[in-house]
Amino acid sequence: MGLIVFTDLDGTLLDHDTYSWEAARPALDALKARGVPLILATSKTAAEVAPLHADLGLGDTPAIVENGAGVYRPAEGVAQDREDHARIRRALSDLAPELRAGFRGFADMTAEEIAEVTGLGLDGAERAGQRCFSEPGLWSGTDEARAAFLAGLGMYGVRGRSGGRFLTLSLGRTKADATRELAREMGATRTIALGDAPNDIEMLQTADIGVVVRNDHGPGLPLLEGEDAGRILRTDLPGPAGWAAAVLSLLDDYDAKDPAHG
Repeated sequence: MGLIVFTDLDGTLLDHDTYSWEAARPALDALKARGVPLILATSKTAAEVAPLHADLGLGDTPAIVENGAGVYRPAEGVAQDREDHARIRRALSDLAPELRAGFRGFADMTAEEIAEVTGLGLDGAERAGQRCFSEPGLWSGTDEARAAFLAGLGMYGVRGRSGGRFLTLSLGRTKADATRELAREMGATRTIALGDAPNDIEMLQTADIGVVVRNDHGPGLPLLEGEDAGRILRTDLPGPAGWAAAVLSLLDDYDAKDPAHG
């Protein structure tokens, strides 16, 4: 298979405010022209990813969903076992009320409320609520209370990760886990990963080349291991414009090293 590109969505391939990928079109076209698979890696559900996956023309290429907790395979559809999500919700219910109070998950919200906190339309919000493997939500308590909340959930095997606007609970599988598995399954000889948030760090460091896409809507990422050596890069432009510039530059480097792939 050769080169495979893995990418986060919100704030990376998709504009933070508009969710548009138009600015990335030149790089998307270049990937298609070279036959390089693009694997979406996102906190979104399979139900959310499916329409975008189709719009991008990604065919049968799998996508990493719910922060690595699941994989969407187009041929199998979006319906998946929901036991992992049920287990997370049971753990939340079992917590002491004072620990639970600061977290408001998507399952605690109506579709209208999900739309309000995400900026999605109502249809998109309904798809965002179709969780199978994880539970994102808003945290309104102190950092100290958050630590106690996550420690309590840890007794049930539930872990929390911050990514963008939300604290997402899962049973521990990450984007990095899914990246490694799909790269092996698809026979990748070189991998590139792009992301902008803390929940992308492990995926960026798992790939041969990781790209931190500039995010003007958050604190940004600290200096990462491998950055000094040039294995982790950063974009000057934010969102899909930065994504496109990085991908096109890396494709040029790849072509120069192996002209048969140009």
